[in-house]
Amino acid sequence: MHRHLHLFIATFLMSMTAFAADEITALQNRAKDGDAKAQIELAIRLRDGKGVTKDDAQAMQWAHKAADAGNADAMDFVGFAYLRGAVVKRNPAIAIAYFKAAANDSAQAAFNLGQCYFGAQGTEQDCAQALEWWKKAAEMGNGRAAACAAMAYRSGEGVAADAVQARRLAERAAELSDPSGLVLLGEMHFQAGDLDAAKANWTKASKLFPTALTGHPSQPSGNASAQQAADLLKLMDYRKRKSEPGKFAFVQMPHIQQGYNNCGSTACAIFARFQGSKIGGWDFKKLCPSPLGTGTDWGHLLDASKKIGQQWKLVTYTPDDDGFTKATDMLKSELDAGRPVIVDFKYIGPQYPNGSAGHTLNVCGYISAEDLYILCNPAVATPGLQLITSDDLKNFWRSDHYGALSKGVLSRPAFVMEQR
Repeated sequence: MHRHLHLFIATFLMSMTAFAADEITALQNRAKDGDAKAQIELAIRLRDGKGVTKDDAQAMQWAHKAADAGNADAMDFVGFAYLRGAVVKRNPAIAIAYFKAAANDSAQAAFNLGQCYFGAQGTEQDCAQALEWWKKAAEMGNGRAAACAAMAYRSGEGVAADAVQARRLAERAAELSDPSGLVLLGEMHFQAGDLDAAKANWTKASKLFPTALTGHPSQPSGNASAQQAADLLKLMDYRKRKSEPGKFAFVQMPHIQQGYNNCGSTACAIFARFQGSKIGGWDFKKLCPSPLGTGTDWGHLLDASKKIGQQWKLVTYTPDDDGFTKATDMLKSELDAGRPVIVDFKYIGPQYPNGSAGHTLNVCGYISAEDLYILCNPAVATPGLQLITSDDLKNFWRSDHYGALSKGVLSRPAFVMEQR
């Protein structure tokens, strides 16, 4: 009986493989015959390696053909490649032109066009325009656009704060099962004291993508939001507890969701708001000489803190084990005193156009018994909280390009409040 079962399974799998191969061949033939929908579907399969060997260059060729034929999804595909600098040389001006051409017919293109206006990518910054395109994308079914607009209205980032608009858009994002929207709506319930509703939203978000005991800050947005929801479920009790020096600390920070490539200024604005300032991420960026939508030198961030009357200092530790021990001793000491800390991360991998990427964020707590740290990350949904293991913190907290002050030397950099 077992032999017959194994034979049946083997035959079934072979037939399914043959069916998939026939399906791909048919798709390729339709694409060659000029079917724009087939061309963009083939481009996506080639980009993702789904049923075919991954080939980014061929993916772009097919996407260009479909875009030239007026397919809105293909225009978004090509535009995003130029925005990110993947396969083709990064060119935000070309990217936004593709998004504009497709935005009335593609929810994703409308979202990306909003990203460009919000983050000054290929255009002058226009936050009001960004919000309008995000709302249009939300109407068309893009949940992430609804969540981004909700977070901007909630924190007053680039637009006047509007709690009613924020709630309506967060509910729209949750209705569309967007994990970041569910995280945000859950936080609204949590802050209002409706813990059951918060738990329900976070539980739903945590099931939309695979999660683990903890995640890490370089995950794709959907995975990161699902993991964030799982982290928030774990943190529900901790957030209501008093800190216990040496064992546990949590410092609540007023989260702002960053715009495109504005993590440094946004993390600093969160840090500044914690200390009583009302400054936003874009306003902090405007105190620095580098243009909007570009990375920010940590020396300029330090100078900007002085312009708003805050006293910070840069401290660095060596990237070895001894340096990590000293760095985390400092972290716990600051957090025990109720003071968060800004750190800079470096991610390395082929998924980044230049082989690596940097990211600035806050550390706002720790749980010694579980060897975990709590982050307040401007790149994820409000409240920005994520858990990270000590091992991952050791791996990511390092940088040799946080600015001229680094002099190209790898270290563990941090901004701390200077004690007067």
